[in-house]
Amino acid sequence: MSITFDKAFGVHQYTLGVRSRRAELLASNIANADTPNYKAKDLDFKKALASAMNGHDFRLLRTNERHIAGTGAFDPAVGYRIPDQPDTGDGNTVDMQTEKTRYMENGMRYEASVDFLNSKISGLRKSITGQ
Repeated sequence: MSITFDKAFGVHQYTLGVRSRRAELLASNIANADTPNYKAKDLDFKKALASAMNGHDFRLLRTNERHIAGTGAFDPAVGYRIPDQPDTGDGNTVDMQTEKTRYMENGMRYEASVDFLNSKISGLRKSITGQ
């Protein structure tokens, strides 16, 4: 009987990548808290996880070889967040308290997934060595 990563690790192997991407977005929001007209972004976790599990790679594609190749990636799970506070006049929608809270929560969930994967790997090691 063969063991695949999907059977052994389940969804947690994909959550690490999605949580990492969300941490990048939240850190970008925090870094741009004072940038005029910056719009806070966030990740729809369910959409991003479904995309990761299906192996989708959202790169910009060319419809003609003469078109300029895109360097970025399009991710349909990333969107702008609806602001919780009124506009302060500079057009920035970043609320530092919200961003810090979401960043901390995301980090805790990332660590929980790492801990779960570590316990799964430990169990596999024990079964392979016969302990």
